[in-house]
Amino acid sequence: MTEKERMDRELVYDPKDESITGDQFDRMEVLYDYNMTRPHQGELRAQLIQKMFAEAGEGCYFEPPLHSNFGCSHVHIGKHVYGNYGVTFVDDGEIYVGDYVMFGPRVTVVTAAHPILPALRERALQFNRPVHIGRNVWVGAGAVILPGVTIGENSVIGAGSVVTKDIPANAVAVGVPCRVLREIGERDRKYYYKDRMFDFTVTEEGEIIFGKELTIEKSSEESKKL
Repeated sequence: MTEKERMDRELVYDPKDESITGDQFDRMEVLYDYNMTRPHQGELRAQLIQKMFAEAGEGCYFEPPLHSNFGCSHVHIGKHVYGNYGVTFVDDGEIYVGDYVMFGPRVTVVTAAHPILPALRERALQFNRPVHIGRNVWVGAGAVILPGVTIGENSVIGAGSVVTKDIPANAVAVGVPCRVLREIGERDRKYYYKDRMFDFTVTEEGEIIFGKELTIEKSSEESKKL
């Protein structure tokens, strides 16, 4: 079995093998071109995104610099995915990102890890585990998502969090290690930040209506979260 085959099967392998590094460097050349684009070259950036990523839906954009071990060639993104400055994909393994996902500045998504055994780490051996990020997830600035993690749709990962385990859908999760703080609920359709209220109504279907107040009864527990 070749080292490339071992890599694809998520076994421990040698990432320095020429069967891996040759393709890796070719992919990174395209990423280099993307990071060298000028601010007004939006059309060129869109073309390079389609060329770099394993899959990319319409309307995706990443602020340069974008970092990736394999030039994003193992990253599958849906439509309207946005990444702020300095997003890093350690994409030795596969990364799957749903539609409308937002990455804050300096978010890191990691698929690669190393054996704990010192003798194997001296040889720089590694293995990879895929990461799945569901539809409409918001990952806050500086968060780190570790190998093998799945984040459910619509969830929010707080800035600076380290995600070591799966996060369910429709949750706000924060911390080191990242834990679920609360579910996304009815109150979030009225308040956008602490005690600051929207000046419009958001329907169940996501429609925005101005001039109509949404009434929500606040429990004592909800009031404490303001």
